[in-house]
Amino acid sequence: MIDVVYYVAASLDGYIAAVDGGVDWLNQFGNSNEDHGFSDLYSTVDGIVMGSHTYEFSLAQSQWPAPDKPSWVLTHRDLPVAHPSVTLTADEPSRLVRSLAERGLKSVWLMGGGKVAASFRHTGLISRYIIAVMPIILGTGIPLLAAVPGQDVLTLIEAKPYPSGIVQLHYESKLG
Repeated sequence: MIDVVYYVAASLDGYIAAVDGGVDWLNQFGNSNEDHGFSDLYSTVDGIVMGSHTYEFSLAQSQWPAPDKPSWVLTHRDLPVAHPSVTLTADEPSRLVRSLAERGLKSVWLMGGGKVAASFRHTGLISRYIIAVMPIILGTGIPLLAAVPGQDVLTLIEAKPYPSGIVQLHYESKLG
């Protein structure tokens, strides 16, 4: 089975973005030399999967953030293709993961957002969760995972605190 890693930053109260999708609140934590495991994760994944809203946010950046990794965007809309490494797909999560495994991918970064992650969780496709808990309370916003029925029992692999107050939690799914 392919390793699907949901790697994301979240506020202490469980939000990954403001109500409008903005993540400007993360900027205050970007000035440190702390990597929060990003380099390690990025070097081990074969590809990236994201939802259309995360993709549209990436389109607004000055350059495509992952030109060296193939990326799949889950969407039913006709969106511009930002880079030759990007594939738009309307596949359901299970079908997409099967397709990626058939292509030889071993590990993918599930880049969000909360609805996409919830759809992968609901079908038992997320094998690992790596959550950087930011020392901020937003009060409202886009949740880490959208509400879907069912419980998943996770196994804590590591909890790593950083001098900035960020704590990275690394869990494995017992389903994955």
